[in-house]
Amino acid sequence: MRPPASRWAGLSLIAALVATGCQGTSTEPGGPIRVVTTTTVFADMIANVGGDLVHVTSLVPRNGDVHTYAAKPSDVQAVADAQLLVMNGLGLDDWLTRTIGNASAAGTPLVKLAVDLRGVTLLPGEEPGTQNPHLFMDVAYAELYVDRIEAALERVDPPHAEGYRQQATAYRNRLAALDAEVRARVATIPRQNRRLVTFHDAFPYYAREYGLTIVGVAVEAPGQDPSAGDTARLIDAIKAAHVKAIFSEAQFPPRLVDQLASATGVTVVADLYDDALGDDPVTSYEAVIRWDTDQLVKALR
Repeated sequence: MRPPASRWAGLSLIAALVATGCQGTSTEPGGPIRVVTTTTVFADMIANVGGDLVHVTSLVPRNGDVHTYAAKPSDVQAVADAQLLVMNGLGLDDWLTRTIGNASAAGTPLVKLAVDLRGVTLLPGEEPGTQNPHLFMDVAYAELYVDRIEAALERVDPPHAEGYRQQATAYRNRLAALDAEVRARVATIPRQNRRLVTFHDAFPYYAREYGLTIVGVAVEAPGQDPSAGDTARLIDAIKAAHVKAIFSEAQFPPRLVDQLASATGVTVVADLYDDALGDDPVTSYEAVIRWDTDQLVKALR
């Protein structure tokens, strides 16, 4: 998906600022490790592994859209001060590599959580030859993200390696329990009801792992409206599959899913979360997964 012109302008500005102002950044010994990441979901994961040993900054705010985020000059200082940079990769937040290319070249480690992750089976992305980047919506894959975060923090801060190991282990144990909880909740949905439509393609890993079928998506990529033909075909698919609910995320406008609901009589649930945390009670990755599961179960059961 090609970013809008406004984002290219923002990236050009920040690239220039980074090139002139981000090299030679000093670090303060003994303080928390400064970690910069793209979205609040990853910031929460990092905070759970790092605890008081890290200070985490998310460039995309709560309720923000990581796909269409336009990096700002005010982000430059956070990137310049970072001792570790963390992103997803696979097209979700690749704007970060363009934004901080010079800072990375100066020696700041950059971790891509979803790239070349062992033990995963990638699903296709929106364009030929790409992969869907939302691996973290499968909680078992999120545990692999935790492994990579733990290893990165240990490399950056070896004296506190044992602390990172202990905190990562405790977090993985909670995620394993969360994974079992999701399986039990989804199992209460009658099999014939486990079909849904989503606003964009953020839930295929969740659906595959927990036994749901995604009949279609309202838009192929955030920021790109579908054609009239695409919408008509999706309406036909919804009717043919007897879909009970259409799901959208809180950060996206409801116009398209409301249009689908009007044409099909299907219920709309417009407050899911995936790429970003929200307001209370959706203030952690674990809360995102529980919240989304609750909304799915209520609407489909």
